Amino acid sequence: MKPWTPVLALTLSLAAISAASAQTPLNLIVGYPPGGSSDRVARLVSERLGKELGVPVVIENRTGAGGRIAAQYVARASAKDNVLMLGNPAVMVVAPLVYDDVGYDAAKDFQTVALVAGYRFGFAVPADSPVKDVAGLRQTLAANPGQFNLGVPATGSLPHFFGLMLGKALGENPEVVGYRGSGPLVTELIGGHLKYGLDTFDALEPQHAGGKLRILAVSGEQREATLPEVPTFKEAGIDVVATAWNGIFAPAAMPAADVERYGAAIKKIAQDPAFAQIIRDTRMEPIAADAKESQKLLDEYRAQWAPVVKASGFRAAP
Repeated sequence: MKPWTPVLALTLSLAAISAASAQTPLNLIVGYPPGGSSDRVARLVSERLGKELGVPVVIENRTGAGGRIAAQYVARASAKDNVLMLGNPAVMVVAPLVYDDVGYDAAKDFQTVALVAGYRFGFAVPADSPVKDVAGLRQTLAANPGQFNLGVPATGSLPHFFGLMLGKALGENPEVVGYRGSGPLVTELIGGHLKYGLDTFDALEPQHAGGKLRILAVSGEQREATLPEVPTFKEAGIDVVATAWNGIFAPAAMPAADVERYGAAIKKIAQDPAFAQIIRDTRMEPIAADAKESQKLLDEYRAQWAPVVKASGFRAAP
């Protein structure tokens, strides 16, 4: 039997540390409650990312302040913390422009790992509304000036600013009414208490399919696969396009090699046809982009929306 030497002890110790490190869980922080579209995307990614990396990926919902609580937590993470965040334009683009202090710097405190799923918006009316299409909307608004009350899921949300963009294209000045999420907004539309609503397509489509409301147009470059009969705004004669996304972000302190590794792994997952179909089944569109590609997309997105948000003059209450 060989003697127990310091070199052998050191070798075994390093091997044990390496093995333990390989099994260190990766925490994926979600700033929204379980069950929502952001949470669903996070869980779909985490399940496959864990298998791809060979480590557990644990979802942690840190809710509050429209996702900003989660962002503040991840922004403060150190290089030793193995933590990522599921983020969207509300947290990474809009909030820093409309709040005096969000508690983080979206550009400096985070590294973009991968954009994962894109989604669009829909403009809807109650099922029994006399407005049947965009042409009818134009006629109704022209005949009833000052009555364009437009519901959105939250004041200061991306649908809010898209509503302002849409109003400008229509030559109208909408009175934007913010709700506490998609649920109350859709309920008001179905009940006929709200004439017009603008929300994410995935929130509106099931109610349209069930005949409880009517989507007049969608905001993408192309029609939605599940609603091929509904035109885009551009097809309906309104030159506006708006998209959004769910993406994965790392704290600025995370080593660049880890960011690149996670980004490459998530891009590989997004390229899998089975995963892509699951994302499409949630009425979103898969995005396959690594860290560098996703950062470029994010920069382009900020360049599109920052002028719109700033021009609105909107400031959120403290």
